Amino acid sequence: MAHAITLIPGDGIGPEVSDAMRLILDATGVAIEWDVQEAGAAVMEREGSPLPERVLESIRRTRTAIKGPVTTPVGAGFRSVNVTLRQSLDLFAAIRPSRSLPGVQSRWTDLDLVVVRENTEDLYAGIEFEQGTPQAAALRRELLELSGYALREDAGVTVKPISVTGTRRIVRFAFDHARRNGRSRVTVGHKANIMKFSDGVFLRTAAAEATAYPEIELEAIQIDELAMRLAWEPETFDVILLPNLYGDIVSDLCAGLTGGLGLASGANLGWEYALFEPVHGSAPDIAGRGLANPVAMILSAAMMLRHVGERRAAAAVEFAVVDVLEERRTVTPDLGGTSSTMEMADAIAGFVAGGLAQRKAPA
Repeated sequence: MAHAITLIPGDGIGPEVSDAMRLILDATGVAIEWDVQEAGAAVMEREGSPLPERVLESIRRTRTAIKGPVTTPVGAGFRSVNVTLRQSLDLFAAIRPSRSLPGVQSRWTDLDLVVVRENTEDLYAGIEFEQGTPQAAALRRELLELSGYALREDAGVTVKPISVTGTRRIVRFAFDHARRNGRSRVTVGHKANIMKFSDGVFLRTAAAEATAYPEIELEAIQIDELAMRLAWEPETFDVILLPNLYGDIVSDLCAGLTGGLGLASGANLGWEYALFEPVHGSAPDIAGRGLANPVAMILSAAMMLRHVGERRAAAAVEFAVVDVLEERRTVTPDLGGTSSTMEMADAIAGFVAGGLAQRKAPA
């Protein structure tokens, strides 16, 4: 029986790495019924929205999706497609693993950590007041009355909500992930000493929920100290649990520790739906040139295969990526090679097929 999966190729290098990913999945022999749905900047021009309702309807039908990078303009413009997908489908948990890979230049060679990020609250909730608008003026008056705080007239404002309900489920998700994967510690990053009523909620709720997991250590650390430790001794971390904004920043930092965003896979999960995507952006400056590293998209697909129960195929893909990186003969320029996106994908696909034929990947 084929797995129904929504594919959003994305913008920039998105279609290139998506094609590479499909080549790899074809090599696994797993039957997939793709529902390809375009989204992003080009769709905005044609349909008036970067994320038409048809895309959400497709994911609600298939329940599983994989997405290439989608461009989000800085400053004015439409809301982030990524944020809208996460909120519309209640994909409250982001998982971003960072693991040292052979053949990849990095100061660290023994890292194996996971960032779990709350995906729907915090400063990315989308509650914003534009500078100079009547709404910002009304907020300014309300704040003055409620707290005595005089907001500057030319200020824009973003609100940071963190709830017990939203935090409780991400904490349970992180500890369940640690338990299922044999991990022994969850580190909670926060700034509760300053933001007592937002980060404070996150920290207190994490401490309360952690009591249900006595075999897993809870470590609480302020986000600035956490950043310093990641630069100094990242090997001491196991699972890092963070509110939305910190999670976005720190997961990119962790990708840098293990070779860069071109290798960083990710998943956005809720109780009903799952969306997999590389951590990197759309890189419009190299789009169409065959230079994009497809590994992040391919490893995201491996996460997706495991999610739909195709564990042997997932392991085969991961082994194949390691084989190609270790061999170093067919890698893209960012990894020190001269191969194109599809040449590297062809090499990985060859190792996938060979590994499955030799039963290299465990069942």
